[in-house]
Amino acid sequence: MNSLWSDNVQGIFTLYLSRKLRFDDMFFKQYRKLFDLDQDKELKILEIGCGPGALAESLHRWYPKAHITGIDRDTKFIEFAKDMVPDITFVEGDATDLPFADNIFDVTISNTVQEHIEPSAFWGEQRRVLKPGGVCLCLSTRKNIKCYADCLATTDAETEFWSNRPNDQDETEKYQVCRFPMSEAEIPASMEKHGFVNVSTGYAIIDLTPDDPKYPAPMAEAMIEADRQCALEAIRLTHSENAESVLSAVNSKFDKRIRLYRAGIKQWDTTTTVIMVIRGVK
Repeated sequence: MNSLWSDNVQGIFTLYLSRKLRFDDMFFKQYRKLFDLDQDKELKILEIGCGPGALAESLHRWYPKAHITGIDRDTKFIEFAKDMVPDITFVEGDATDLPFADNIFDVTISNTVQEHIEPSAFWGEQRRVLKPGGVCLCLSTRKNIKCYADCLATTDAETEFWSNRPNDQDETEKYQVCRFPMSEAEIPASMEKHGFVNVSTGYAIIDLTPDDPKYPAPMAEAMIEADRQCALEAIRLTHSENAESVLSAVNSKFDKRIRLYRAGIKQWDTTTTVIMVIRGVK
């Protein structure tokens, strides 16, 4: 079993809940234009680094005639995805050595994966498995606006917990996180360098502001819960034996945030993300 990423870098619920929001149907209009895929065609789509399956789940709704396959090297992500997301094929495997024949997919897509993989392997394997004329879509989170509600300020328990943590080895070296970062100019240039043509770029703005009335209550509360799980899993991933008090403190402040939302007491906290979409053709 390979669970290095889910055990040490990003927890299952952090990824699944945050990506469900980023790929909510409310934002599909933006993605549809940038992806430029035929919704009426029986496409074979491969998601590289699918994690726990949230993007694949959205793709299944958006392109109902497509056959979607997700691949990730983390066993726990794949097991979770298989349980949560029916009608999609999930495979455990490595993006640098895809277990698929040449020229079989119409589309490859990845989300926040490029920065972790050596470019020639990242682009080369996708180009290999794509059919001639196939489309490669690379999604990359570029900028964030993060404004916290006052009730979600760092608690004394959190400050004490994190200040007493030993200095772990840098994640970049220990877990090979973000070893190949590229700028907004470098990613499309790299795609072209590795053989893709008709390369284009665009940006989706994902505005997650619970108190904005355009969001129905279930989605607004899902935003708050996604932030809660991110905070909780960050603590759990330290594998500390002394985490119960800080976990309780985090839950208490998010419980308060939910109560304020339900009472109509607005905080106007937000997480607004800019997602770059780079599109190329084999």
